[in-house]
Amino acid sequence: MRSENRPGEVGGVKTGTMGAMTDVDPVIAELEPIAATYVDRHLKAAKEWFPHEYVPWSRGRDYEPGETFDPNDYPMPDGVRSALLVNLLTEDNLPHYHFTIASKFGATDAWGEWSRRWTAEEGRHSIVIRDYLLVTRAVDAITLERGRMAQLEGGQVPDPPCPVEALAYVAMQELATRISHRNTGKLLEDPRGFEVMARVAQDENLHHIFYRDLVSAALKIDPSRTMIAIDARVRDFAMPGVGIANFDAHAKAIAREGIYDFKVHHDQILEPVLMKHWHIRDIEGLNGEGEAARDRIIEHVERLGKAARRLEERRQREAEKAEQRG
Repeated sequence: MRSENRPGEVGGVKTGTMGAMTDVDPVIAELEPIAATYVDRHLKAAKEWFPHEYVPWSRGRDYEPGETFDPNDYPMPDGVRSALLVNLLTEDNLPHYHFTIASKFGATDAWGEWSRRWTAEEGRHSIVIRDYLLVTRAVDAITLERGRMAQLEGGQVPDPPCPVEALAYVAMQELATRISHRNTGKLLEDPRGFEVMARVAQDENLHHIFYRDLVSAALKIDPSRTMIAIDARVRDFAMPGVGIANFDAHAKAIAREGIYDFKVHHDQILEPVLMKHWHIRDIEGLNGEGEAARDRIIEHVERLGKAARRLEERRQREAEKAEQRG
């Protein structure tokens, strides 16, 4: 069960200055040596790459003060442009994500090593995406900068109340981010743009694997608490971006392009991660609350699956009507 956070606590865990943990969550403490092995695994799998090598610098030109953005410089559907803007502004919020992760898991041992490495890699993502967008004039540079300022000043980020819920959330969120980047790149009619988004997506996939496998380990350490955490994050899942101006409108445009919508969320995140990797239907040793949480998860996934199928059927009907109209 969730508990209300009192001053000086993060998810019921006492914190010190700047969120440094003084009392370590027992599940997180038991996961630490496992996390250490996964950090080593990540470092071996991660490939060194350089943002400047992916950006088509020769296609750039000077920006003049007061210059008006012309979408014809880089024609694309509105939903794809929205995805590029939202993806980058999400990456820009990195300082707040770093603080949240350090607050939840601590800044020492394997957790600290991971959060620093993760932060360095995520920072590289914002560098390469921003350089590409500015060189190609794919988005309005002024809107982008104003959005960055608002995003960082607002500091709104998903903030699960305890470390185990945080693990469940980021395991799904990192995969959602990978899918969003990859699908956006596929819709760019530019091989260099595809390469940029695909490169970022590769990193995000490794981040997802790190968190996904830690949740698998947590299900063995404390199955009931972890199942309750998954339940809370699955039913309350939201992509980062609530602090972005006009986020709802951008999200709808992104969904219309099929970059990220109910169907993607169900088919590529919930089903493969919860059902096929975490095998939540087969977890044993649950108490009453854990069993109830599992039932809620299964019901939610099935309900979302039905909504996804209705969405797909509606799209097919609309496509058929459009084809008939010629």
